Amino acid sequence: MQIIAASHLLPITSAPLQGGAIAFEDGVIKAVGTLAELRKSITAPIREYPDHALLPGLVNAHTHLELTHFPAWLKRKDLEYTPRTYVDWIIQVIKIKRSLRPQELTASLREGFDISLQAGTTMVGDILSDLRLLSAYQDTSLSGRIYLEMIGKAPPYVIPAAEIQHHLRDIPAGFLSGVAPHTPFTVSAAYFSSIIEAARTSGLPITMHLAESREETAFIHDTTGKIASELYPFAGWESYLPPPQRITPVGWIDAAGGLGPDFMAVHSVHISSADARRIKQSGASVVLCPRSNQRLDVGIAPVPLFKTLDIPLALGTDSLASNDSLSLWDEMRFLLELYPKHFTPEDVLIIGTLQGARAIGRGAEAGSLEPGKRADFLLVEPLQRVLTGDLSEQILYNSRVKGVWVGGVNAVRVA
Repeated sequence: MQIIAASHLLPITSAPLQGGAIAFEDGVIKAVGTLAELRKSITAPIREYPDHALLPGLVNAHTHLELTHFPAWLKRKDLEYTPRTYVDWIIQVIKIKRSLRPQELTASLREGFDISLQAGTTMVGDILSDLRLLSAYQDTSLSGRIYLEMIGKAPPYVIPAAEIQHHLRDIPAGFLSGVAPHTPFTVSAAYFSSIIEAARTSGLPITMHLAESREETAFIHDTTGKIASELYPFAGWESYLPPPQRITPVGWIDAAGGLGPDFMAVHSVHISSADARRIKQSGASVVLCPRSNQRLDVGIAPVPLFKTLDIPLALGTDSLASNDSLSLWDEMRFLLELYPKHFTPEDVLIIGTLQGARAIGRGAEAGSLEPGKRADFLLVEPLQRVLTGDLSEQILYNSRVKGVWVGGVNAVRVA
């Protein structure tokens, strides 16, 4: 048994505590309360950090850590290709990935692990596109869920839906598995339906990039735009262009039976009121990626609508192919600045912790400081003197990560 104490503690599911402490053993939180309370009932070594704060580890609900080295690859691969639109960017990503060896992706993934931990992320919803990288997840203290990315317009598919469970049998300890059909325009309706059926038969949650761009909306509705005229020819998919479907991307997913409590929609920028109601009624959650959306100039998610309908929200950094950092702190601050009338600092911290854990199906184990949950927590110190005033705001804007514990192990050591 160990006890870590600080001047402030944010359990997330209950009010902040002054002079708070966490007692944990074998990777599990045993007690949370004031240090004075814990001293009375528990005999264990105590480490105290005056003027610091303790809070749950952050949960990055959507990222592609295998693309962490993307900025360096852009310089080294010398593709002489500058994206101007969302579709241009997708083509650029495909060109880069086609030029990579497995060991390059593995090194990139491992650096993504390290960067995430240093920034206080303890759980991720990570997208895996190459099964040869699966063993690399054994090398990290991170945990969370690994979503197997699936793309295909016609058989033979790289990963047949019937083989999902077989490919995911060796998920490393600390992680759970899921499936990630890529987008409504990169999987056929037949393949998507088979993925959904196989995933639900196996009890695997589903995530998908959904309604991210105007181009996606135009393509799904009437098969027009640069996805049809440029991306499909580039991929050699001209013969698989679907007829106009006169439906939205959310409608396409819903018609195929994709929406449900186990479905996590990522981006969800171009969402109508009817679409949002479908998402709400299904019990699905939405992962916001506001900095990626800005970087790719795809628009701004209708967060006021999501909040009105009380749709569960989480946050993701996406990848360094479309973002400047893997820091969920940067993402939380940007979200707060983008929607100042709709979130408080406390709201944003909840989204970046508990709601992220719930979105990836780990809410019973992580996202808050409560007895019985994993001992995933952060120690943060103020940048200027002590933390005062609104504690959540001060932690967001006036602190830095000093230590990270994952499963009770000090993964980023206190300096």
